[in-house]
Amino acid sequence: MHIAVYSGSFNPLHIGHLAILRLLAARFDGVYLVVSPQSPFKDASGNATAADRVRAAREAVARHPELAGKVRVDDIELGMEPPHYTVRTLRTLREREPENEFTLAIGADNLESMPRWREHEVILREFGVAVYPRKGYHRGYLKARLLREDPSYRIELLKAPLVTISSTEIRETLASGQDATRWLM
Repeated sequence: MHIAVYSGSFNPLHIGHLAILRLLAARFDGVYLVVSPQSPFKDASGNATAADRVRAAREAVARHPELAGKVRVDDIELGMEPPHYTVRTLRTLREREPENEFTLAIGADNLESMPRWREHEVILREFGVAVYPRKGYHRGYLKARLLREDPSYRIELLKAPLVTISSTEIRETLASGQDATRWLM
């Protein structure tokens, strides 16, 4: 099976994540929603615990029956030693499930920063990425720039709606005492 690995802090999951999960579920045989305990590029302050985010992710996915049988919340990184580099997660998934092929699902913002990622060459060559749009990022240009580095990189640009809401905005809205339920997954 060809599995999309959609990884992030998901603090909290929102309607933008839902749109991406629906797209990935239609494009791939399955989707692993990997809740990351801590991104090496982000500050952990203000984050719910990883265990709480995994529980919330499972509850959110369960509220959407169209994702049943296609999307699985995977807590694989909770059992891994930090730092939580994506290449280590992908390799661990491949070791755990050698019968499956894995592709990393990322936003265009992550495609831009990919050269700073640990062993980004391995991710792009051995696993590949499926890239959804993000405001302010030109995916075609970013793909072309990376392919000049190595034409064997596997980069697929997904036809997806632009998601404009962010978890940070939702946390700020909630912190100010306002209602954000319309954005939550």
